[in-house]
Amino acid sequence: MTSMEVEVNWEVFVAALAGVEVITDAAQVAKLSQDYHTFSPILQRDLAGKVGDIVVRPATEAEVLRVAAVCAWYRIPVTVRGAGTGNYGQCVPLHGGVILDMSRMQRIGWIEKGVARLEAGVKLAALDKKARESGWEIRMAPSTYRTATLGGFVAGGSGGIGSITYGQLRDRGNLLALKVVTLEDEPRAIELRGDDVQKVNHAWGVNGIITELEIPLAPAYPWVELIVTFDDFMTAASFGQALGDADGIVKKLITVFAAPIPTYFAALRQYLPEESHAAFLIVAESSLEVLPGLIQEYGGKLTYQKSAQDANKGVNLWEFTWNHTTLHARSVDSSITYLQSLFPLDKSLQTVEQMYHYFGDEVMMHLEFIRVNGAVIPAALQLVRYTTEERLNEIIRYHEANGVFIANPHTYIIEDGGRKQMDPEQLKFKQMVDPYGLMNPGKIKALMAS
Repeated sequence: MTSMEVEVNWEVFVAALAGVEVITDAAQVAKLSQDYHTFSPILQRDLAGKVGDIVVRPATEAEVLRVAAVCAWYRIPVTVRGAGTGNYGQCVPLHGGVILDMSRMQRIGWIEKGVARLEAGVKLAALDKKARESGWEIRMAPSTYRTATLGGFVAGGSGGIGSITYGQLRDRGNLLALKVVTLEDEPRAIELRGDDVQKVNHAWGVNGIITELEIPLAPAYPWVELIVTFDDFMTAASFGQALGDADGIVKKLITVFAAPIPTYFAALRQYLPEESHAAFLIVAESSLEVLPGLIQEYGGKLTYQKSAQDANKGVNLWEFTWNHTTLHARSVDSSITYLQSLFPLDKSLQTVEQMYHYFGDEVMMHLEFIRVNGAVIPAALQLVRYTTEERLNEIIRYHEANGVFIANPHTYIIEDGGRKQMDPEQLKFKQMVDPYGLMNPGKIKALMAS
C-alpha cells in the first residue's frame, strides 16, 4: 500500500504487464528510487526512506502506453527516471508506486540537417558520438554527460557545458519537439512542437511521460581544453567575463573557481598552484591563436592545454565543472553543499565581488558563465560549508536581499526551488494529461493547496 492509500495487488499488476521488464527486488527498487539529492543535507533528511514499490523498464512507446493504462486504472503513482543524475530529488517517489525507468528506450531515429530525433533514454554521450559522424554535436550538456539521458536532462536540467553559447534549455529553439504519454483512462501519445514544448520542458516529470524528443544540434568543432591560473579571484572573474564577451572566440565552457576549490581536484593538482584561482576553458582550436593575448592582458598563467586530438585521453576538464565540482569537493569534505545563483544583469561582477568578500571561505565562489537574453553573465554554483539549516537559510536570504536569484537546490517542491511559481500553461497541461494527479505527486505546491 502506498502512502496515497492505494491498495495494489502487485502480482496482478505484474501479470497485466506480461512481456514488459519489471523489477521487484527490494534492493534494486531502492537504488532506482534515488538520485544525487544527497548533495543537500536538507533533502537527505526530507527524502530519507522514500522508495517506490516496483520498477518498470519499458522498451517501446507501446509498452509505455500499456504501463500508463494499468497505472491509471489502479491509480498508482508514477515517478519517471532516466539515469538518476539529478540533484533535487526529482526521481525520488514521495508516495511509492511505480518507478518508470526509461533507460531501455535508446533508439536514435535520425540525424538530418542539424536536427536529431531520438527516444528519451538515449545517453547524451551516445548521441554526441553519433552526431559527430555527420559533422554535428549536441548544443549543451550537464557535467554528467557520460551517463545522463536526454529525457532526464530536459525534464530536470536547465543548461550546462555549451550554455555559454546557446543559453539554457528553456530558451526558444533549444528544444524543437517532444512526445509524451498521458496517464488518462485511455492513455494517448501526444506530440508537442514549437512553443508548446514549454508545457513539458523542465517540469520535473510531472506533465506526462516523455518518450521521444527532437533537438537542434550545433556544428562540431575540434575543442581544446585549457587551465589558466590567477593570483586574484576577481581578476579571474573579469577574465572570464571578457572571454565571454569576445564574440569572435568560439567557446564551449568558461568556469572560474576561487581558491581553495582547485585543491579538491586531485587529478589536476600539478596544474593548480597552491592558493591559486583558476579558469577552466573549452575553446575551439581555430580560436587558440588569439587567446594568449587575452590571458596576458589579465595576468593569467596557462598551466594546462589538451588538444582536440587527445580528447579521449586522460581526464576531461568538463568533469570538474558545473555540479561535478560539488561532487569532487564532497569526496574530500562531505559536509560541503552548494547553492545555485544568478547575479543581477546590470551589476553581475560587482555582486560577485560583494558576495566573495562577505562570506569568504564559508561560501566558495564557483562561476559558470552562460548566455542569458543575448548577454553573457556569471551564474554560480557556490560551495557552502554547511553548519545548520538556519545558517544556510541566512546565506540564501542575504543573497536574495542583494538581488541574487537563488534556485534553491535544498527543496523538492518545484515552486520553492528555481521556479518560484508554476507556469499556468504547465498546470493546465498537467490537469489534462494527468487527471488523477499520479505523476510524481507531492512536488507542486499549487496542487497541494487546491
